[in-house]
Amino acid sequence: MIRELVLATRNRHKGEELAALLGDLGIGIRTLDEFPEMPEVIEDGETCEANAIKKARAVSKATGLMAVADDTGLEVDALGGRPGVYAARYAGEQATYEDNWRKLLQELSGVPRNRRTARFMTVAAMALPSGEVQVTTGQLEGVISEEPAGARGFGYDPVFFVPELGKTLAELSAEEKNRISHRAKAFAQVREILGKHRVHVER
Repeated sequence: MIRELVLATRNRHKGEELAALLGDLGIGIRTLDEFPEMPEVIEDGETCEANAIKKARAVSKATGLMAVADDTGLEVDALGGRPGVYAARYAGEQATYEDNWRKLLQELSGVPRNRRTARFMTVAAMALPSGEVQVTTGQLEGVISEEPAGARGFGYDPVFFVPELGKTLAELSAEEKNRISHRAKAFAQVREILGKHRVHVER
């Protein structure tokens, strides 16, 4: 029976989004703000899956609770899949969200719309203190716009255009985004697992 879990992130925007995705399951949700002694987990994996698993396992072991972590990459076809797993620090280790998407737009300058296709890939990992883990994934296809639009969301949301909706992610309400996003798709599977109050694990 899962009664409590901790979200393995100190990113306030991501924490709010994850809490919204998991908040009505009747499970207590804690954040890393409640564990100030928890050291930062270095995300040095070569894949989003490796980073998500590393974070989830480290936080679960340190807190003694089930931990849920995620990592998201952005694959841009015209850039050979970059920034990929390095999306959060594309413009440098201390880069802001705007620094990252501005660098992306600069690299895509002159690239026609039909070649600006891209996708977000999210991997979510649920870990127990024993180190056992289960992984889910979600994907969202889109196009990198030529100019930012919208004031909501975070990360690359202002420049990630969803053709089916005719809007960038930053133009969507939180409720709209949480219905269609890559993270929502990965966490729908997390919800399914947690909703059954059990964790099917693999070593």
